[in-house]
Amino acid sequence: MNSQDIVLSEDEQTELSRRLRSATISQRDGRRARVILLAAQGCSRNEIARLAGLSVVSVTRWCKRFQELRLQGLVDLPGRGRKSSLPVEALKRTLEQVTQPRIGQPRWSCRGMARVAGISPASVQRIWAANDIKPHLTRTFKL
Repeated sequence: MNSQDIVLSEDEQTELSRRLRSATISQRDGRRARVILLAAQGCSRNEIARLAGLSVVSVTRWCKRFQELRLQGLVDLPGRGRKSSLPVEALKRTLEQVTQPRIGQPRWSCRGMARVAGISPASVQRIWAANDIKPHLTRTFKL
């Protein structure tokens, strides 16, 4: 497959241009959109690699995935990235104990919960954020 074989529909052209201009999309997604737009304009793989700051192998891979799956091919595959190093038991303990009021205090603090669960305060904050738990916004404990 050649990168010059990419022909974009009007909707795909609009979506990729939007991704390229977006300030809120990740740089990775913006770079992928740029690769496809440059390929659709007829640029060579070497030129695309130089302009996008990628290797020729990466440019070829993204062009191939786009040709096979179109816009869906530019999405990261599931299971990518670093796996959580947080023990499952600590996660369960944190979620269970945050629903029980702390003895002598109206609510849990992040550091207090971290001490009891045996994990870092940053881990407690990530768990609370992922589960939309906000004990600091209530005056008293609520279920």
